[in-house]
Amino acid sequence: MPDYSITYFPVRGRCSPMRMLLADQGQTWKEEVISKEQWTNGDMRKSCAFGQLPKFQDGDFVLVQSNTILRYLGRQHNLYGKDIKEATLIDMVNDGAEDLRIKYSILIFKEYETGKEAFIKSIPAELKPFEDLLAKNNGGKDFLVGNKISYADYNLVDMLSNLEVLSPGCLKGTPLLKAYVDRIISRPKLKAYLESDAHKKVPINGNGKQ
Repeated sequence: MPDYSITYFPVRGRCSPMRMLLADQGQTWKEEVISKEQWTNGDMRKSCAFGQLPKFQDGDFVLVQSNTILRYLGRQHNLYGKDIKEATLIDMVNDGAEDLRIKYSILIFKEYETGKEAFIKSIPAELKPFEDLLAKNNGGKDFLVGNKISYADYNLVDMLSNLEVLSPGCLKGTPLLKAYVDRIISRPKLKAYLESDAHKKVPINGNGKQ
């Protein structure tokens, strides 16, 4: 088994998709939890390219940037499509999921009190491109791209699960996405992880907003 470790704050945050991927693929990993004070006052920041967490290690191979980590794991565990075209489409939909995550993060950390209502109203329009992509892929019965799960599916499902916490029932208007999320979180190894304390007892975001 690979010698994986994740260094991050005591939240799900940007590590949630990679943890989901690892759990679903039957992998184990170590967690090094860093407090905000340790990050601010210690030397950890200096050891991270770009001065950001999460930090991911595969033995002595060290990465930062959450989407780079996801792509690395995607390549390593055959979660990157069957050919270069599928791989490129997977990158494309992951970029779309990243755009949505950035908007969500701005709301959570900067505009929660003033922008929550408007953000919730915007959710149907934000979800439509993903619903359309699913519809074009075997009528929504498979994944975002192709007929095998990819690293981008974990990223999007995590983001959609966060939106369901923010606005319960928000996926009802996109039935293919709702069925897609339900299908993926029911995968046995992933379901076991999502129902474990390692996931459930960790807050979504560091400021308590969700």
